[in-house]
Amino acid sequence: MNQPSFHPKQIISLLNLLIVAVLLLLVVSGGLIASLMIKPGKLQAVAGTATTPNKTIQPASPRASTLWEAPLESSLPAGSQGEMIRYGKELIAHTSLYLGPKGTVAQISNGLNCQNCHLQAGTKPFGNNYGGVASTYPQVRPRSGRETSIASRVNGCFERSLNGRPLKEDSKEMQAIVAYIKWLGQDVEKGKKPEGAGLVTLAYLDEPANPAAGKLLYEQKCVVCHMENGAGLANGDGTEYVYPPLWGAHSYNQGAGLYRLSKFAGYIKANMPFGATYDSPQLSDEEAWHIAAYVNSLPRPSKDLSKDWPDISKKPIDHPFGPYADGFGEEHHKYGPFKPIEEKRRAQAVSN
Repeated sequence: MNQPSFHPKQIISLLNLLIVAVLLLLVVSGGLIASLMIKPGKLQAVAGTATTPNKTIQPASPRASTLWEAPLESSLPAGSQGEMIRYGKELIAHTSLYLGPKGTVAQISNGLNCQNCHLQAGTKPFGNNYGGVASTYPQVRPRSGRETSIASRVNGCFERSLNGRPLKEDSKEMQAIVAYIKWLGQDVEKGKKPEGAGLVTLAYLDEPANPAAGKLLYEQKCVVCHMENGAGLANGDGTEYVYPPLWGAHSYNQGAGLYRLSKFAGYIKANMPFGATYDSPQLSDEEAWHIAAYVNSLPRPSKDLSKDWPDISKKPIDHPFGPYADGFGEEHHKYGPFKPIEEKRRAQAVSN
């Protein structure tokens, strides 16, 4: 068989083509490898978009140049006042150990810890923190229609979020909690709410929040911590929860702030799933609304709310219990869409 023969110029041309092909292969494979080498934070963001591939997850709130930060514990005062503040933080972080069903001080709550809702003992940016409490209380609250102190506000959480009984305002425990909250906000100007305090506010959807869509998202994003039945995960001796229950007998009741969809959706967006932050969320706004709708559609303890909102015109748009002054029903107020209610109220305000 005759062997093929090549002209030197042909050999040079073939070598040039081979070099170009190799370079192209390196470029393509390098890009593929780079795309696979996702940092942990980026991987979380990718996971968060799994159900909404055409949506970009936006930060829950624009990154602020300065956010409220809790004082350093090294700045605690010496002596009994410092010890009182430390005890207050301990009560916020491990409420159930002292005041839950197996509490060592009293048994007055459902087993949740205050920091299950007020993350990192009330210090996380946009994690329902206490940064703006000392500066804005006492205040007249439309829900009660009267002036509310910090202690009274704390007891509101005990009776609603912790589905329990109030602490005596002169008790050591209440004094410690109030001391801790005041210490956290000691550097905030009176009457001001610092950036990063409380929760983020999400824009209303154009359509109702959808519990069915939320159920699917819950099964993908939330079950690993809060369980399929929403019961959460207790520690070994059952004295407190590692991950809190989201519905059922040991969760917050219908009078809690997080039973309002806008509050819960904002909380979810900036903090959930575990590891999310306001500037690195894992869920889109729409997903947060739907998960909130699903969780709040499920059974939980009730509370007598007949004395709430004595002026019904001041009820929040997403307060799910009538009567209302705007003509919309309870279903509409619970799940939305909220924009028509907002527009109607604006028109009423102008006409009045």
